[in-house]
Amino acid sequence: MSHGVDHIDFAQEADYVVVGSGSAGSVAAARLSEDGRHSVLVLEYGGTDFGPFIQMPAALSYPMNMARYDWGFGTEPEPNMNNRKMATPRGKVIGGSSSINGMVYVRGHARDFDHWQESGAKGWSYADVQPYFERAETSHGGAEGEGRGTSGPLHVGRGPRDNPLFKAFVDAGNQAGFQTTQDYNGLKQEGFGAMEQTVYKGRRWSAANAYLRPALKRENLRLMSCFARKVIFDGKRAIGVEIQRGDNIERVRARREVVLAASSINSPKILMLSGIGPADHLAQHGIETVADRPGVGGNLQDHLEVYVQQACIQPITLYSKLNLFSKALIGAQWLFFKTGLGASNQFESAAFVRSKPGVDYPDIQYHFLPVAIRYDGTAPAEGHGFQAHVGPMRSKSRGRITLASGDPLESPRIRFNYMDHEDDWADFRHCIRLTREIFSQPAFAPYRGKEIQPGAGVESDEQIDAFIAEHAESAYHPCGTVKMGSADDRDAVVDPECRVIGVEGLRVIDTSIFPRITNGNLNGPAIMAAEKASDHILGKPALPRSNLEPWINPNWRHSDR
Repeated sequence: MSHGVDHIDFAQEADYVVVGSGSAGSVAAARLSEDGRHSVLVLEYGGTDFGPFIQMPAALSYPMNMARYDWGFGTEPEPNMNNRKMATPRGKVIGGSSSINGMVYVRGHARDFDHWQESGAKGWSYADVQPYFERAETSHGGAEGEGRGTSGPLHVGRGPRDNPLFKAFVDAGNQAGFQTTQDYNGLKQEGFGAMEQTVYKGRRWSAANAYLRPALKRENLRLMSCFARKVIFDGKRAIGVEIQRGDNIERVRARREVVLAASSINSPKILMLSGIGPADHLAQHGIETVADRPGVGGNLQDHLEVYVQQACIQPITLYSKLNLFSKALIGAQWLFFKTGLGASNQFESAAFVRSKPGVDYPDIQYHFLPVAIRYDGTAPAEGHGFQAHVGPMRSKSRGRITLASGDPLESPRIRFNYMDHEDDWADFRHCIRLTREIFSQPAFAPYRGKEIQPGAGVESDEQIDAFIAEHAESAYHPCGTVKMGSADDRDAVVDPECRVIGVEGLRVIDTSIFPRITNGNLNGPAIMAAEKASDHILGKPALPRSNLEPWINPNWRHSDR
């Protein structure tokens, strides 16, 4: 491309071309177009997010399993998981994964971001990122004076917690000696308490609803339906994106910058197809190297979880609502009034706890659900039950995304190397035994039947390990594949201003830039990162640093609770 770009016809042009309309892309579209001085073009391959399957919170298991809304990625056979090919859903729809996720809102722990800073992402410590979390949100029910936002586009609320099992879970944690927290997104993450959700007025409050849709009313912002193939360079400068519409391959021009927000799966793929990545890997696929960055596609991380399921001897669980008649009633109530069971994701109680003494902040997360069901919506025949999703937050295993071929239309190869580190097994065994301890507390006595899963016969380390290998599922939090770090770190791909190292005019702003996975679900941190990146792109000064101090358990050296 270095012969100049005079001969290229561009179908469209804008100051900023944003690839992807997901959590990060929607934020960037809104913030970059906000003052009206710059034109912004957003490229999105997926279709509309209108329709009840996406907008109704309780229907969350449907869009994730619909080819219409999901890229349909899967892993290579995972060697430590009985060679299972595991699902890796990513949103292929306006709003991206925020339109198909479980709507759980978790900022992450303050120490997560301090770790980012220590690992080379200068300016991304808790004090730096906290003001961006605040700018993004309007908190309904969060703790006052703890850095919760009051006027941002992203509405964050709580479910009604009408089912007595939600209270039983929090009480049981307390009876087991753990902390409770009024607001895990405030200063005290550690403990049992209410779970927060991106639901507003009974609807899924995706990044598209919060940021993109209001911004599309502006003249200087356009949304274009197309498939992004690769970034086009003039020498070392990104000048646009090669796109495909039907059988036609076209180009769009970025006068200022190309901004990748295509997910932790697609962003590294697009970088590699564009000549940025490990040079030897690119050469295997006949791709000319523009910048040799061995870290592209590496550092892949995720959260795994298992469902610990207990039978319930009282008929109070959501099991009674899984028949067609009840579903129709719930759907009608939601359709006409945006109220009732349809208006919640049903994840209404949560916990963040530490696995052992000497761990200074939580490394285990719980989602509690008043029904025994799989994430894909298939219920066991067991009848009434409840379950906790549990897993370790900071696995030491790392995977990689690689190209399957030089064809942009072919899905990349994904291998997480789940459970590759021996510590992961010990951590996971502890999670399961701890959940049994919590379910055995007096608070659950009026409800507790037999254990459905793993089941009474699964006791020894070997039995628990076999259960994990067969039944652990992804929590769908892939990240880390375009690591942010200092420019002299060979494994870093973007610098602390999200600029791709070794080229000009190109940034990545989605979860792929996370140096290490955060504590909990990733939608909140993805939105924060794009808020902060938007200021970097526009050359604005960073928001003033926060002086809030997170709560750290005074017993952390001596106790897990």
